[in-house]
Amino acid sequence: MRDQGIGSWTARRARKTPGRVAVVHRQDDRITRHTYAQLHDRTTRLARHLHTLGVRRGDRVAFLGPNHPAFLESMFATARLGAVFVPLNTRLSHAELRHCLSDSGARLLVHTVSFGAFAGTCGAVPLVTVDDTYEDALAQASTSPVDEAVSPDDLAMIMYTSGTTGRAKGAALTHSNLTWNSVNTLVDGDFAADEVTLLSAPLFHTAALNMTCLPTFLKGGTLVLEESFSPSRTLALVEEHGVTLMFGVPTMFAQIAAEKRFAGADLSSVRKLMCGGAPVPQALIRTYEARGLRFVQGYGMTEASPGVCLLDADNALAKAGSAGLPHFFNDIRIVDPSGMDAERGELLVKGPTVMSGYWGLPEATMAALSDGWLRTGDVAVADADGYVTIVDRVKDLIISGGENIYPAEVEQALYEHPAVADCAVIGVPDATWGEVGRAIVVRTPGSEADADAILTSLDGRLARYKIPKSVVFADALPRTGAGKLLKPRIREAYGTHPLPGADS
Repeated sequence: MRDQGIGSWTARRARKTPGRVAVVHRQDDRITRHTYAQLHDRTTRLARHLHTLGVRRGDRVAFLGPNHPAFLESMFATARLGAVFVPLNTRLSHAELRHCLSDSGARLLVHTVSFGAFAGTCGAVPLVTVDDTYEDALAQASTSPVDEAVSPDDLAMIMYTSGTTGRAKGAALTHSNLTWNSVNTLVDGDFAADEVTLLSAPLFHTAALNMTCLPTFLKGGTLVLEESFSPSRTLALVEEHGVTLMFGVPTMFAQIAAEKRFAGADLSSVRKLMCGGAPVPQALIRTYEARGLRFVQGYGMTEASPGVCLLDADNALAKAGSAGLPHFFNDIRIVDPSGMDAERGELLVKGPTVMSGYWGLPEATMAALSDGWLRTGDVAVADADGYVTIVDRVKDLIISGGENIYPAEVEQALYEHPAVADCAVIGVPDATWGEVGRAIVVRTPGSEADADAILTSLDGRLARYKIPKSVVFADALPRTGAGKLLKPRIREAYGTHPLPGADS
């Protein structure tokens, strides 16, 4: 094959395991199953159809919709043509979506019916709707092979970052980036050829797509695509399909464990739980271990395709809170502001998964990349065994009376209190110390613990200057789709002035 990119994967899989089921998808009451041979045929037909619509090498093709076989078909067909796939976050506002389309210069938008209203506002961008006309187009398209000469270093995908500060930036990922990330995941995550992987986390997020979906596909497993997450439905799907691997963020796994039927559900098929977005609390680890299930935890970022480090299941409790060790083909450094190696400092990563840069943003690329090293923006420490712990974001550091306070460290301590279901720590102005910590806490259902009880539990566990000086109780905390706290929004809501009803 001349195609050395991910677009060739359907052909390579179809020649090895043509009859194995690649994708299972339920829409309403209809279940669709495609074997690898069928998926390759559909992808070839779609590539031919996109070509008739004018898509050529280097063009950008965007997809907007929930988890659906058409997402995978569009991704592989786009790559087959040497074009660039742009998965769009369905949770963005229309203005944010239009920015992604405009910024990427999308040549065409593939969308599901549910996003027809937005698609109608996209002006001159040609549209492909995933409905009966989509199926008709595939049925009529040519099945002649498509074998564009695609290099591993060619651009494969533009994935837009969550945009928690400012407008979202497009991480430009090559075919090589995606392939090596899958190889890292297969090596460190120990995927099997008979994996049945449940994907209810959205595929437009890098962890669901690149850490779970693509490695499963590369290994020849089966992908069970769910358009949205439901904890009760998750338990039913595990039993129905014999799911072996599940991916989610900690809040998803907490909701599953809170289901009444969790204790009695048949989870015997599950071999591993993959989790990202934030460290898994020890209490949640123990809850699942009591059911014989263990977590494989990942740390990464879109700009690294995304795998940076992985914490294996054997050390989930012994190294709880750690991001784990660098992926097999990655290297890391911890540096101080001057760029010198340090015990505590910013984490840098280098390896074949690091992006080529930010799409159309040379200055931002230069700021993020230096001699192949990617600045993560995360403050880290490493223990004697080399296990990395992320202690905070560089920008989230609180400096109180000249002392550095890392909110993530305080948040982990707060999680040990049984009344704390979720929490965030931010800095607020203080006349004496310049800045002090404030905890925003979501209490567990039925709990009536007050601020004093929660703060007192930190005595002797944290230095006094690290203990927040106030607590505000909230019903929920804003998070990204990947489960990360939206600290800018939290600071805006709770950090600018005292709130009525705040305990302190």
